[in-house]
Amino acid sequence: MVSVLFVCLGNICRSPMAEAIFRAKVKEENLDGVIEVDSAGTGDWHVGKKPHEGTLAILRENNIKSDGLLARQFHGEDKKYDYIVAMDASNEQNMKKILDSDHHGKVFKLLDMVEESREKDVPDPYFTGNFQEVYDLVESGCSLLLEKIKKDNHLKEGNTYGKQ
Repeated sequence: MVSVLFVCLGNICRSPMAEAIFRAKVKEENLDGVIEVDSAGTGDWHVGKKPHEGTLAILRENNIKSDGLLARQFHGEDKKYDYIVAMDASNEQNMKKILDSDHHGKVFKLLDMVEESREKDVPDPYFTGNFQEVYDLVESGCSLLLEKIKKDNHLKEGNTYGKQ
């Protein structure tokens, strides 16, 4: 099983959006039995809460399910994930402070996947209110991340081999 964790600040806007989008892409390629997806926040303000209404609305508009999304905090045990995907540089740094240096190589920013992007950090719509911009950036990054994971783990649509 390949595991992916998306991380933002409060786990109510960007990272649950990425989790839902990525799950939909994984399911679309019949890889949901091979790739596990979760999200977390580096802060603890929203633990146990559902995603922000703006996140839920943009997911509904794009017919992406948001069932079961509840905020949780990132912790040291999350080093078990194969891919730890930060929404911005600040959260990337915060995670590296929590993880021992042996696991720093697993942590990278989502928009590192999108070479042509002018943005290198996914803006926080909690402050900007621009959920459409965030959706577009996250959707693009998730598509490229899935291609990377498929390549890294020798996965093809619907198969069950690779890293188990």
